[in-house]
Amino acid sequence: MSDDEQEHYFSADPDVPFTRERFTCEVWGHELALTSGSGVFSRGHLDHATAVLLRETEPPAPGQFLDLGCGYGVIGLAIAKAVPLARVIGVEVNERAILLANENARALGVSGTFAACRPDQVPTDYVFDEIWSNPPIRIGKAALHELLLTWLPRLAPGGRMVSVVGKNLGADSLQRWLGEQGWPTTRLASVKGFRVLETRRAQ
Repeated sequence: MSDDEQEHYFSADPDVPFTRERFTCEVWGHELALTSGSGVFSRGHLDHATAVLLRETEPPAPGQFLDLGCGYGVIGLAIAKAVPLARVIGVEVNERAILLANENARALGVSGTFAACRPDQVPTDYVFDEIWSNPPIRIGKAALHELLLTWLPRLAPGGRMVSVVGKNLGADSLQRWLGEQGWPTTRLASVKGFRVLETRRAQ
């Protein structure tokens, strides 16, 4: 990803020229043919962190899911393909990513169970059994903390967030901080410099 694209992938309206790029990956036994694009995180490939997250976990049980910072949708789409009774909402500020995520859902035949939208389009009373995320660490610590404290309270009692964070990007300090905020967080896996974290809501 170029510096320009790195700068714009979490912008609402990236100003780099829009070109689509397709690729295929396998998650939980399902082949996902995806379309990514310029100005969107991880164009043309499955990024290392998300690959670790999906490789080190099993498909969740049926429920209501949030793919937080969904990009072009790979995590939420993987859940929608592997868990037939899932209902998945992907939230994203990048309008280009939202477009691609919904295109990918249609192409994969899961548009009935996956939809991507802006955060302000999620009904305020909607709760989730699980949140899955490769969170946008590079938006900065304050903005990341605000993002997490906005969405974690939307977990149902006993719900959890599963996330992946680079060790060099502050995974261990984030794990401690979440615990200090009343969100006990444990490490599910540590692979190739990445931590897969599970954050629980009390019953």
